[in-house]
Amino acid sequence: MAPPILFPPVQLSHAAALEVAQTAPAVLKNSPSGFGSSSILSIFQGTEKSEQWIEYENLILTCLRTGDDKSARECLDRLVARFGADNERVQALNGLVKEATAKNPGELEAVLKEYDQILSENDTNIPIAKRRIALLRSLGRTSDAASALVQLLDFSPTDSEAWSELSDVYLSQGLYPQAIYALEEVLVLAPNAWNIHARLGELQYMAATASGATGGSYQKHMAEAIKRFSRSIELCDDYLRGYYGLKLVSKTLLNSDVKAGAKQNEEGDFTLPDKDTLEKLHELATAKLAEIVRRSTAKERGWRGYNEAEVAAARELLAEDTAAVKR
Repeated sequence: MAPPILFPPVQLSHAAALEVAQTAPAVLKNSPSGFGSSSILSIFQGTEKSEQWIEYENLILTCLRTGDDKSARECLDRLVARFGADNERVQALNGLVKEATAKNPGELEAVLKEYDQILSENDTNIPIAKRRIALLRSLGRTSDAASALVQLLDFSPTDSEAWSELSDVYLSQGLYPQAIYALEEVLVLAPNAWNIHARLGELQYMAATASGATGGSYQKHMAEAIKRFSRSIELCDDYLRGYYGLKLVSKTLLNSDVKAGAKQNEEGDFTLPDKDTLEKLHELATAKLAEIVRRSTAKERGWRGYNEAEVAAARELLAEDTAAVKR
C-alpha cells in the first residue's frame, strides 16, 4: 500500500492530513534543496524519482490545510527550482499558496489580477484557468465562475472535472436542470463512474423534492433517481452513497401516494417502479447499508475506507426505521 504522502490530499481525513504535514520538515531535510545543471545529471543517473515531486505537491496541499505555510513555501521553492516558475502546474501551485496565505479580500483580488495577466498572455493555461474559477467562487462571484467554466469547456469540452464543477455551480444557484445536464456530460466521458451516477441520483432527488416540482415532473425525477442509484450500486457493490440514496428514494415513494408503474412512457422516460419492486429495493438497500455501518464501525479488514460522516448519516437513516417500528 502506498504511503499516505502519495495519496491525493482531498482523500485524507483531517488526522491523516496532519500526520502527513508533520513529515514535511523531515522530507525537506532529506531531499536536496538545490537544482541546476546537477538536476539534469540526476535524471540520467537515475537518482531522481517522480514520486519525489508528487510528495512535494501533496505536501504543499496538506501543509496549507494544516496551517504550515512555511513548509508549503519550501516545497514550492523546490518545484520552482526543478521545473521553473513558468511551468503551468507550478504557476497554479504558486497561486494556490498565495490564495491560502492571503490576509484579506484585497490580497485575493491581487491574486485574481495575476491570474488574468497570465491568461492574457496564454489563454490555454488550464491549471491557471481552473485556479481563477476556484478563486472567483471563493470570492462569491458565482456568476463569473459559471461564465469562466463555460468558456473553459468551449475550449476543452472533454474536461470532466470542469463539467462536474459547473454542475456544482449551477446547483449552488438552485438551477437543477442545468446542474443535471452538466453532470450527465461527466457520465458521457466516464460512463462507469459509480460515484457520478450516485451524485446524479442525488441531484434528481433534490430536483424532485424542491418546491414547485409536482405531478409528472416529480415522478420523472424520482424515477431517474432510482435508476441512477441502482446503476451506482451495480457498478460498485459496496458504495455507501448509492445504497443510502436508493433507500431514501424508495422509502419516500413508499410513504407517498404517488402512482407507480413498471414501464416506460411514450417519450421513453422511465416511470416509477411498482410497489413490490420499490419494497424489494428498499429491503436490499437497508440490508446492505446496515452491513456497511456495522462492519465499518467494527473496523473490519476491507471495510475501513468509509467516510465517518457518511457512516453516521447512514446510521441515522437506519435509526429512523427503528424509531418508526417502536411507535
